[in-house]
Amino acid sequence: MTKPQTLTASIKKYQHLRTDVIKHLYYSKMLTLTELSHLTHKSLPLITSVVNDLVADGYVLEHGLAPSTGGRRALTFLLNKEKQRYTVAVAMDQLVTQVQIYDLLNQVQTEPELLKLTLKDSPEVTAALITFLKDYILRSGIPVAQILGVGIGMPGFVNAEHGVNHTFFKVNGDGNLKKYLSKELGLPVFIDNDSSIIALAELKFGAGKDLKDVMVVNIGWGIGLGMVINGSLFRGHSGYAGEFSHIPLSQSNKLCSCGKRGCLEVDTSLLVLVERAKSQIADGVSSSLEHLFQDSSKLPGDHFLEAAKAGDPLAVSILADAAFLIGKGLATLIHIINPKLIVLSGRGATAGKILMAPIQQAIHEFCIPRLAEHTDIKVSELVTDAGLLGAATLVVENCNFN
Repeated sequence: MTKPQTLTASIKKYQHLRTDVIKHLYYSKMLTLTELSHLTHKSLPLITSVVNDLVADGYVLEHGLAPSTGGRRALTFLLNKEKQRYTVAVAMDQLVTQVQIYDLLNQVQTEPELLKLTLKDSPEVTAALITFLKDYILRSGIPVAQILGVGIGMPGFVNAEHGVNHTFFKVNGDGNLKKYLSKELGLPVFIDNDSSIIALAELKFGAGKDLKDVMVVNIGWGIGLGMVINGSLFRGHSGYAGEFSHIPLSQSNKLCSCGKRGCLEVDTSLLVLVERAKSQIADGVSSSLEHLFQDSSKLPGDHFLEAAKAGDPLAVSILADAAFLIGKGLATLIHIINPKLIVLSGRGATAGKILMAPIQQAIHEFCIPRLAEHTDIKVSELVTDAGLLGAATLVVENCNFN
């Protein structure tokens, strides 16, 4: 390697280390030089040099002294919110798209907005998304030059590396949705599957922080799964791992949206639970849902979850049956993956503790005790914020801060 090539390689390594330091501060909020050295596996003098450069560039601030551990108290550092760098976070499901802008301290900069958008593979849906995001970014008043990028979590078979959604969003040319959206918005765009995005949020900021093996179940219009194995998102050979919805556990033989029969989704998705409730109400079952479903200001699935949390007998019964089937599926995952933690997240996790008893019952019934007793199950504390927080994290994960 020639001297110019060696110099170029050294500069790239140094720039990469700058980015790593910023990411660690983003995830941990506040760190000492020793902690950064440990996290990056770099020498303390090198980390000190990098942090000093970041302080000079305005990215990082000295914050004060860390709590005493018996010796000299170390200086702590955190990201400088005055640097004014922002992420546009977009969380999509099959029916609703939500957007919000964060700074690098994950402080909300704009009020979230919702767009009722039923996803399908058509140019009209893509155009509606672009118009919505352009208008939101413009009205935020934040200069485009200060926006690091747009992170989007979306349902479907998403290949994050190639920027393609094979289920929704038809675009002309090579089908690269990421590239198309980036061109239309004039910003870097990063896309990923919605369940992977939620798992990323739980890994970095939620119940899965500092854990190596975590399964995050995205309970919503389908039943998605984000898989964290050895501390990283697991995507599988072609990028589509985690299609938990399509494990053939249903005894109903109903046709699934995927074209197969007997998938878990046909008995557990919120869409199915709403239709089941409507059917029983039509048959004469008394429920508060009869009046709630007449209110079109909210989605029927949200009304259903609120009714369950309020103790409506019909909603609780239907949700418990679905949760038992989800638990049966989780017993399979425990046997195969042996995770430390399973997190119940997504829209459906707002039902909270109602889910836990039937899920635990199924796991006790179908899982080998020696495996089950080493797996914890928790309801997400991030819940509905997980999708947006994960989308913001997706931008930071893919940015270079140089």
